[in-house]
Amino acid sequence: MLNERKIRLMTQLAIYEKKEGKEDFKLARYYKGDYTRFQAWKTGVAVTVAYLLLVAVAVIYKLEYLIENAFNIDYEALGKKILGLYIIVLATYVIIAMVCYSLKYAASRKKLARYFRMLRKLNHIYLVEDGIVQEDEDK
Repeated sequence: MLNERKIRLMTQLAIYEKKEGKEDFKLARYYKGDYTRFQAWKTGVAVTVAYLLLVAVAVIYKLEYLIENAFNIDYEALGKKILGLYIIVLATYVIIAMVCYSLKYAASRKKLARYFRMLRKLNHIYLVEDGIVQEDEDK
């Protein structure tokens, strides 16, 4: 006779493993702090590259002005302004990345906990079927 509860649990486990489980199993290899710091570091590198590209585009766009006024521009003030804006942008994106990836990690842990609870239930069903343990009334 087919055990519908066992079939339902196995189906739910298989669906989870095929879809979102792959990402959750990858995240489970990390500690929360290590994962968030690594993702924040990657975000910092990406923001730096993007900012450098934007500054290069701005320089190319204003190149005629820069050449005409090469001796009149206060390069120190311009450099401080560009560096200050970079620090603000970098800090903002890194903080947002750390918060978002921390939330993603926490959600992943909750889904993994549910997955392992379902595995324990399935294991209990197998143990009951094999006659190793008695079936609980509350399950």
